[in-house]
Amino acid sequence: MEYILIIISAVFVNNVVLAQFLGICPFLGVSNKISTAIGMSVAVTFVITLAIIATYLIQIYILNPLGISFMQTITFILVIASLVQMVEIILKKVSKPLYQALGIFLPLITTNCAVLGVAILVIKKNYNLLEGVIYGASTAIGFGLALVILAGIREQLELADIPEGMKGVPVSLITAGILAIAFMGFTGLV
Repeated sequence: MEYILIIISAVFVNNVVLAQFLGICPFLGVSNKISTAIGMSVAVTFVITLAIIATYLIQIYILNPLGISFMQTITFILVIASLVQMVEIILKKVSKPLYQALGIFLPLITTNCAVLGVAILVIKKNYNLLEGVIYGASTAIGFGLALVILAGIREQLELADIPEGMKGVPVSLITAGILAIAFMGFTGLV
């Protein structure tokens, strides 16, 4: 039951983009088309899950025992950047179609603050490794859900008659705000 609560909380109630405001740049930048939003969502889910495992193990078995927990942020940034590069190299050699499908999204994830934020939150919430992986994957799914919903709305807005001054970023920000308010409806769920 605890795992189900973590999943519901991460996907809907405490959505990483709409409630915690992490990962706003890719949220607004990659949400022009549903196909690119899905690609980014898959890539983020993959990288967050791997990053949670790596950063958790480094925190528990290296930083804490050595008493250098203050190095957490810089260590996590380096680990995430290295992990993304390693995944990119491995995918390029092992699975060309998957590498091409993820395309530009893998390098973009290095700068996605949602990945770092989730890794730090797993430690702050004192989750064990399994809870951390479930929380990380659920957070990534929540990120993807918000991204795909916004992309779908933005595709429909391209067909709408919008005043010239509101086209582009202004209407996207208003839409994201309304989407955040809609997700607030899940607050009493958990």
